Amino acid sequence: MTHGTRPEGALANEPVPAGRHAVVVGGGLAGVTAALALADAGVRVTLLEGRPRLGGLAFSFRRGDLTVDNGQHVYLRCCTAYRWFLDRIGGAELAPLQDRLDVPVVDVARPEGRRLGRLRRDALPVPLHLGRSLAAYPHLSLAERAAVGRAALALKGLDLADPALDDQNFGDWLAAHGQSARAVEALWDLVGVATLNAVAGDASLSLAAMVFKTGLLSDPGAADIGWAHVPLGELHDRLARKALDSAGVRTEVRARVASVRADGDGGWSVRVPGETLSADAVVLAVPQREAYELLPAGALDAPERLLGIDTAPILNVHVVYDRKVLARPFLAALGTPVQWVFDRTAASGLTEGQYLAVSQSVAQDEIDEPVAVLRERYLPELERLLPRTRGARVKDFFVTRERAATFVPAPGVGRLRPGARTKAPGLYLAGAWTATGWPATMEGAVRSGVGAADAALGALGRPRPRHLFAIEEAA
Repeated sequence: MTHGTRPEGALANEPVPAGRHAVVVGGGLAGVTAALALADAGVRVTLLEGRPRLGGLAFSFRRGDLTVDNGQHVYLRCCTAYRWFLDRIGGAELAPLQDRLDVPVVDVARPEGRRLGRLRRDALPVPLHLGRSLAAYPHLSLAERAAVGRAALALKGLDLADPALDDQNFGDWLAAHGQSARAVEALWDLVGVATLNAVAGDASLSLAAMVFKTGLLSDPGAADIGWAHVPLGELHDRLARKALDSAGVRTEVRARVASVRADGDGGWSVRVPGETLSADAVVLAVPQREAYELLPAGALDAPERLLGIDTAPILNVHVVYDRKVLARPFLAALGTPVQWVFDRTAASGLTEGQYLAVSQSVAQDEIDEPVAVLRERYLPELERLLPRTRGARVKDFFVTRERAATFVPAPGVGRLRPGARTKAPGLYLAGAWTATGWPATMEGAVRSGVGAADAALGALGRPRPRHLFAIEEAA
């Protein structure tokens, strides 16, 4: 199929072949996954996306000669669903994993020359794989390191199926298990803020325990980090669209859905400007507020719960220097507002100097700050963190803002997150905000698409594609 040749706001009037037909509303990772899974099982699929591109909240755009990601996204080796997604679209080699977990952590409050610590793993069984790294971690005292080990063992013993965990906050649990404020800052929040988009005191114990048990305490290599070495749009838009086309999915962008209604004959009518599509199954893979607005009456017992799943922002600060100032692919920082810094030079297409992306989670207090204010705040902090920036010229400085980047992983959010199935036969939900058991990550989004496709295939009488659902066994 050729894209971009149809009038904006209208779908082409293509003949619809006979057979089971599913409509997926939303072209983020959840929607693309659901569409691919359904098509792989022999279902005819139409994917509708209101924006002019696929990829949802993990996308790229052009700024002069640069290709810029809206934010820095990473995944871990334990993210079996997202790894399947990369394989399925032919993008795994473009977003490789580290051979072995290695996170440089720089504390700017320490004297220069003694600022660097590392979180690394050894080729040993859990939990010994992190033992040597933790024992040598300079940002904690000997007593704090010992207390971290004891808390990690207690965390490993938690039952993630226990609903009571969702009523507690992670910060209180850490305090009850002997964790100092410094240990929370220099270790638990270093990881938790980046994965949960919340500090420990604001995060559900259930979600935090899931992150640490799965990422650090399940398998020695589980936390090895991967990230795209190309623009995200290359993966989540271009390659995803190519995979959808090859699977026979009809993909329509600039196609904002106006309504989803049961047609009275056991099917569904999905209305977009210029066309109404008939479907045997519909997957709503859109943000929770949009899902609430599209859900027909009676589809959920308490649809207002969707509106109780709040959103949290992430801010990204982008700086282009006239020379190389960071020798590593990325680092994490302590003693400064700066959280994580990534080198995006090669991925952006920059040929001279260096382009750094500063990823700032829990950005509620900064998300609406003017660029000039953020420039005055972050450039001096980068000078404190990276000595080579002190003689460098800033060629460009800009910010990207995702005001609803994730759902808020607060205590109690678990009972608000719906499953894939609704009470309306043939209507399913997908999105990282649904009940995946994961926080709002690319992994959670893909898993939700798998869950929605699985539920729809059962209702449509189609077999599950074994190659896809093997991710559940791997997890």
